[in-house]
Amino acid sequence: MDRRPIKVKPRSRSKTRPTTSEEFAADDEDRCVLLRTRSLNAPSPIQQFGPCGRIMKNSAMVMQIQDPASQRLTWYKPPLTVLVIKKVHDATILAPFVQLVHWLVHDKSMVVFVEAAVLDDRLLAEYGDFTSVKERLMTFRAGTDDLTDKIDFIICLGGDGTLLHASSLFQQSVPPVMAFHLGSLGFLTPFEFNNFQGQVMNVLEGHAALTLRSRLQCVVLRKSRDDADGKEKKKPTTILVLNEVVVDRGPSPYLSNIDLFLDGKHITSVQGDGLIVSTPTGSTAYAVAAGASMIHPSVPAIMVTPICPHSLSFRPIVVPAGVELKIALSPEARNAMWVSFDGRNRQALQHGDSLYVTTSVYPVPSICAQDQISDWFDSLAECLHWNVRKKQKQIDELSDLTHSSSDPLEDLDNNHHDERPVDT
Repeated sequence: MDRRPIKVKPRSRSKTRPTTSEEFAADDEDRCVLLRTRSLNAPSPIQQFGPCGRIMKNSAMVMQIQDPASQRLTWYKPPLTVLVIKKVHDATILAPFVQLVHWLVHDKSMVVFVEAAVLDDRLLAEYGDFTSVKERLMTFRAGTDDLTDKIDFIICLGGDGTLLHASSLFQQSVPPVMAFHLGSLGFLTPFEFNNFQGQVMNVLEGHAALTLRSRLQCVVLRKSRDDADGKEKKKPTTILVLNEVVVDRGPSPYLSNIDLFLDGKHITSVQGDGLIVSTPTGSTAYAVAAGASMIHPSVPAIMVTPICPHSLSFRPIVVPAGVELKIALSPEARNAMWVSFDGRNRQALQHGDSLYVTTSVYPVPSICAQDQISDWFDSLAECLHWNVRKKQKQIDELSDLTHSSSDPLEDLDNNHHDERPVDT
């Protein structure tokens, strides 16, 4: 789809008669409607209010954001290295995996990286084509080897977990990700593996739209505690997550008692099973199961959702993407809180420990099969069966008119019998 800005020619005005303020307003309104025809962003607000008021200019002005609908992939040099991530412990993925890496190595002459654990699968030995390509694959071990600046392009084979795993491998800039649906749900994997050669070629040639899926930067700051050698100082742990960070009560039978701060201001105390802080991408995961709304991944926001709150009025909230959330145990909390990041790295936080969450500057550039809108709503319909119900039957207008003419209101009133007993 052509995403070039639409040029609007101003209305021609007569030179002999001045234009009224009403015509200016109508002209501006028409221009606004035309310019926003293909935009996902809200219109830029004016910065002057009335004859005297305006927004004060300062150095903290936010940079102009590109319209998400115009975000497309481009390569400033040809991609040479590709990382292939496959779903583990699934025999049905092996055949597509062998076809893909064989094509990438022999037909496209690309350097292919795979995890070392992938080659340990004994079932791969049954595929003759894999033997000829195995020695040409580059391997790495997650958590040990650094892939920064080594990968140009990522291909995922499996379900949503493969995209989450790809995100966890890159704690800074993430290469473009193309995800094929070969798993269970497939909400984040829009590509079908049929005709994978043509689809990959379109991406390598730069013919693809992008969805920038924001991630959360989570920093765990632990309180220094006395030990035998004096004070134990631990460096803050920083983790980037694509879906959500979850804080819960763990194995304790007591309610969680957690303080929530927003930009240093105490917002509320969470009493319940816990709290979910999610990205728009994660809004359709754990958050929606806990009663939250679903947010399009291009919306810059952070969603805060309570888990089984002990309050009828504690509803999920959406806050701006630029805020910093702080989560800590309340002083009167009876037990520790447990935190997990995209379902991994689960750990306990004690009194004095803090968790800071904000939007990261490193999103996951997810390649669209169609475009941002079509991919997302297709996933809602196919994976979550959003708004699926039987169609309401159409009223037969002829029979309705016949019924109304045969039973006028007067007849209904005359035929109405009061069945209450009469006083004697």
